[in-house]
Amino acid sequence: MILREIVNRSIGLAIHEMRCDQDDYYEVVVLNSEIERWEKILTAILGLPRKPKGVKPSEDDLKLTRGSGGIRVNQTLFERSFGDYTIIVKFWPWDDNEHTTIKMAHLS
Repeated sequence: MILREIVNRSIGLAIHEMRCDQDDYYEVVVLNSEIERWEKILTAILGLPRKPKGVKPSEDDLKLTRGSGGIRVNQTLFERSFGDYTIIVKFWPWDDNEHTTIKMAHLS
């Protein structure tokens, strides 16, 4: 499973703002009304969140996400290894309670 395959499965979901679309990193802003649909796609591919929203991140969570801005209590982290690489996805909710930034990274 490569990052592009996950992105392709999300086609049809509303994107408020496209921030980055590269082979190893993808970042979009979505409306919170779409989060449940994003979670359903990601759970089907990556499994349940490694760190759900509201749970304090572990030292391993912080280490895994250090290169992409870290992870906080109010954020969600998905992670799954595929042989020699790992895919992580983070939900960064905004303070306006209307938007969330979704960051996806392909880690070698």
